[in-house]
Amino acid sequence: IGHSTANVDQAEGGVNAGATTVLVTDAMEAMGLGDGQHSIGSQSVTVTGKRAVISGSDTLAGSVVTMDSCVENFMRNSGCSLVNAVNCATKHPAQLLKCSDLYGTLDFGTAADFVIIDTDINILATFIGGDCVYISENFVGFLD
Repeated sequence: IGHSTANVDQAEGGVNAGATTVLVTDAMEAMGLGDGQHSIGSQSVTVTGKRAVISGSDTLAGSVVTMDSCVENFMRNSGCSLVNAVNCATKHPAQLLKCSDLYGTLDFGTAADFVIIDTDINILATFIGGDCVYISENFVGFLD
């Protein structure tokens, strides 16, 4: 639902009924870099807020919306639970891509790529291959 015109009533009904919904972000290289001039390859792009356009035009160049924002937007617009929204960003894509034996779950023997979030979907820590690669100054937990 990030920047699509999906029918929110259908999304809410489908997700809450257990339908397989997959959240994606088409975020480009400028994601997280803030407002200003950035590049996609040799193309100049202007980012303002969550909107990226080809510099000097109003042509949408891509998205700078993060996956945590997609989860938050999906919850707000569909009314689904945090658990259902997170499954739409993790478990369901892994199942669709037929790689759920390694990704989309924290089962023993999987890749151990995951984030720790709070109930407001603020990212507190990020792990890749089981190693902590990011920790928020706001995280108070077992890593202290």
